[in-house]
Formats: sequence, C-alpha cells, structure tokens
Amino acid sequence: MGRKEDAALIEPQLELLRGMSGFVGDNLHLLTQIADAWQPTDFLPDLTAPDWREQLEAFRGPSMDLSDEVLVVLVGDMVTEEALPNYSVSLNLLADDPTGTSPDPWAKWLRGWTSEENRHGDLLNAYLRLTGRVDMRAVEVTVHHLIANGFNPKAHPNPYAGLVYTAFQERATKISHMNVGRIAARGGDEHLGKICKRIAGDESRHESFYTRMMGEVMERDPDRGLIVFRDMMRRIISMPGRLMFDGQDPGLFDHFAAVAQRMNVYTVHDYAGIVRHLVATWKVPSLAVTGKAAAAQEWLCVQADRLESLAEMVTEEVSKQPARKFSWIHNRMV
Repeated sequence: MGRKEDAALIEPQLELLRGMSGFVGDNLHLLTQIADAWQPTDFLPDLTAPDWREQLEAFRGPSMDLSDEVLVVLVGDMVTEEALPNYSVSLNLLADDPTGTSPDPWAKWLRGWTSEENRHGDLLNAYLRLTGRVDMRAVEVTVHHLIANGFNPKAHPNPYAGLVYTAFQERATKISHMNVGRIAARGGDEHLGKICKRIAGDESRHESFYTRMMGEVMERDPDRGLIVFRDMMRRIISMPGRLMFDGQDPGLFDHFAAVAQRMNVYTVHDYAGIVRHLVATWKVPSLAVTGKAAAAQEWLCVQADRLESLAEMVTEEVSKQPARKFSWIHNRMV
C-alpha cells in the first residue's frame, strides 16, 4: 500500500479518534491516583528494617515449592512486562504527543498507563531476584533481546487496530496473571498469589479503557471498525513477547507458550473466549452495516466457534511436544 492509500485509510480514523478526546477524558478515572496507587515495595521485604533477614527468609521460603513449570511461565510473563518501552512507542500514534508532556487526554492516558504498567515488571523482577529461584542473568539477557528486537502488533496502518490489539492483549495478560496467582496460592506461596492478583487488577482496568474506546469507535464508525477488527483477527493476535530470545533458543516464545498451555495458564480456549467476549461487548452482531463491513461482521460472529473447534487439536499437539531446556531455570528441562 502506497503513501496516498495509507493516508486515505489513516486520516479518517485519526480524525475520529482525536474527536473522542472528551470521551477519553471521561475515562481517565480508570487510572489510579498516584497517591493511592500500590508500589512494588508494598509487596516485598523491607530490607531497611532491623529484621530484614527474617522478612527475607519468610518471603523466600514458600517460593521453594514452586514447580519449574510455574517458574517458566512466571519468567515469560515478567519478560513480557519488562518490554514496556516497545509497547508505549507503538501506541504513541494514538496519543499524538510529540513533546512528551501534552495535556491532551489521549496523551495523559498513555503516560498514565505506561507508569502503571512499569510497576508490573519491576515487582515481578524483584520477586524473582529475591527468591533466588531463577538464573537472573539469563532472564536479563532475554529482556534485553526482546526490547532490542522490537514489537510488531501488526496493526499498521490502522490506528483503530491499536485499540483492538490492546483491548485483546490486556484481557489476555489479566487471565495469565490471575491463573499464575491461583496456582502459586494453591501451592502455598501467598506472596506471589497476591502479587499476581494485584497486577491482574491493573490489567483489568486497562482492559476496560481500551475496550470502551473501541466500543465507541464501533458506535461512531461501525463500517471501518468492523473491517479493522476482522483484519486483526485474521492475522491472529501476536503476543507482545513474541520476539523474546535468550541468546540460545530461537523458539523460546513458542516453548514458553507451550508450557503456559499445558499449565492452563493461557490456552487456545482463552484466546477463543476473548474473541467471543469482544464480539459481544462491541455488539458486533447487531451493528447495521452493509457490503464489506457486513461480510466482516458475518466472519467475526462465527470466529470464536471456529477457534474452539481447533482447541482440542492444539491441546493434544502441545501435550505431545518434548520437554525443552530453559536457560531461565539453569537449563533444566520442562
């Protein structure tokens, strides 16, 4: 697609999104006031306290029972969170914040969202480091590679696609963190359970924002909105950590994702469920459209069922995959 075609596609979308500034402003309450926000330190031992050794020992103890499978999924989630700079850059087109300090509601949301998300990687990083359960240098190399490799949500050139992607991904991340937290709590690590639950709570608020924004797009511009939504689903939502690499395993993301699937942390069923949720929330079946948009509408309305029909096959294939070596856990096999 050439520049003229890109402009013809992009400009109407940008115009509508900029016209939504008032609606964006009305939803900035989905960001927590900094004075009321949690910080990573709230969940960690106080190393300045006289009894810091006892606190640290009590913190580390329950983590010793976490399985290698849980550690692999937790590290994969943490690496994904630590690559935050890439996600902010990719969404700056929506914010239109060339100075970095714009008072525009879109810009205020993006900066606030970034500041809230930044804590997630910090907290998970500190948890893993203090427990001593993983090879932190291997983890750090993976984060370095992922940020350097970049992030392609496959949204270009449509600004609407950035909203579709983020609404989907925030829900997926919420599911993953909640499930890891449940597994950890059942295994006796209440510290990790609380950490994952709190992070998932943030993701839920962020999901609400992006879902509301795209819902407003669907009301104001259903034809373009449906086509962009359909196009994103056809490409398959690419996970943010897709390009992670530890310097050893070129298939690292796929191997991490397979462990998550086997652990029921994030599965094909979850993916299909998110599609079903967005189709219902954005009232896709009831939108009055014709032509290409109607064809997109018809495709979207059956996509969740199509994905569900493939879920068992994918689950069976993943279960047959051999164990893999993960540098994150000192090259043990999972």
